Amino acid sequence: MSNVKDYLIPFIGLKLGKHHFEYQINNAFFEIFDYNEYENSDIKVNVVLEKKSTMLELSFSHKGIINVPCDMTGEDFDLPIKGKMKVIVRFGEEFNNDNEELLILPFGEFEINVSQYIYEMIVLSVPLRRVHPGVQDGSLKTKALDKLNELAVTELKQQDNKDKKEENIDPRWDKLKQLLTDK
Repeated sequence: MSNVKDYLIPFIGLKLGKHHFEYQINNAFFEIFDYNEYENSDIKVNVVLEKKSTMLELSFSHKGIINVPCDMTGEDFDLPIKGKMKVIVRFGEEFNNDNEELLILPFGEFEINVSQYIYEMIVLSVPLRRVHPGVQDGSLKTKALDKLNELAVTELKQQDNKDKKEENIDPRWDKLKQLLTDK
């Protein structure tokens, strides 16, 4: 199981300029945060730390797949995800992470924990409504979809019956309806 120590970046010994870090994320990473929404995950995260004389700039990007259940059918499928995020790290008197794009670290700090930012970036990149691609193009065959299609057909039949009933209306009612529209 991964540990939070794997996501600590010691910046005190780094030269000024850009430094690249790469992480391979799977379900063990989400277990650290007690998050078990995904059946399986395989995500590649790139972190670019740009060290400047008075601050740090962190650029996160990720791309990969997660296995999630479809909200319509309940079938599991691989959902491709990707996203980017930037965080500016400044130094101050006390720790402050109230702003999502600005992190203030105390002057004596020598490393930064990026696990929370990676976690938030991935979770927020997953759409609220997850629909299996087979549902969208009509190629998925499941019992749930068959039942939905069966119910949709009966609703159409009921609508057809209503239309037929309206056709058998007494012609005197048509004359009364014309009075409403002649105003």
